[in-house]
Order: sequence, then structure tokens, then C-alpha cells
Amino acid sequence: MKSKSMMFALACIAITFAFANGQQSSGGNPLSGTSWQLVKFQGPDERVFTPDDKSKYTIKFGSNGRITAKVDCNTASSTWRATSSGRLEFGSWSRGSAKCGAGSLHDQIVREGAAVRNFNIKDGHLFLSGMEAGGYYELEPIR
Repeated sequence: MKSKSMMFALACIAITFAFANGQQSSGGNPLSGTSWQLVKFQGPDERVFTPDDKSKYTIKFGSNGRITAKVDCNTASSTWRATSSGRLEFGSWSRGSAKCGAGSLHDQIVREGAAVRNFNIKDGHLFLSGMEAGGYYELEPIR
């Protein structure tokens, strides 16, 4: 049961990135050209869910305005844009429809990830929030 709940996280996202400590972005946007993997999801009730394998939940913000994500057993893509004030917007998502195994965070992320509206980079980690139900996703740079 606990592993099913743990799979409750990430930023669809919100998710195929690379780089090192603090990641360098290209262009004027701090997300452009960066890649991240899910560390945890903290729900509005303060419960924390962590993935069994961070590399199964990744997101890459392309400098071309495209985003690609890995959400457990599926991949997804969309367009994206962000403002200097921390607002994040996605276009329509296209994604695979494979049924992921027990304990996957896939369904939770697909339901909530597209509702992310805000981002903040703090201490080298990316925080995604703004979902109606509350909570946030914490991601780290892919090394």
C-alpha cells in the first residue's frame, strides 16, 4: 500500500534531464535547457511521497519551448513557457498509455502534473506547485 501511495508524485510532469550541480540554463529563462528528476511530492495534508526510482520520473525543459517527460512506464511531451515571476504554463500534453506496475506514481502525476502553475528554484532544486488541491513537487538536477 505504501508504495502505491509513494507513486503519487510528479511534475506529469511534470518529466528526462541532465547536468550537474545547480544546472546551467540556456537563454534568459532559468528552466530553458535544464533536466530534472523527482525527489518527492508533498501533499496538502503534509504527507510525503517519494519515488522508488527517481530516474523513472524526469522532465526536460527544451530551449525550443518543448518539454519532454518520463513518467514511469510512459513518456509525455508538450510545449511550455515560464515567466520571470515564476509562472509556468503547459500546452496540450501527448503521452503514452501503457499501464504501469503496482506502486507507480504515474496516475497521480498525470492527473495533477498538468495543473502545475508555479515554479521556484531554491538551493539547486526545482519546486513545482500551484495545483488546485495544493502540495508541491521537488525535483533535483539530473547529474
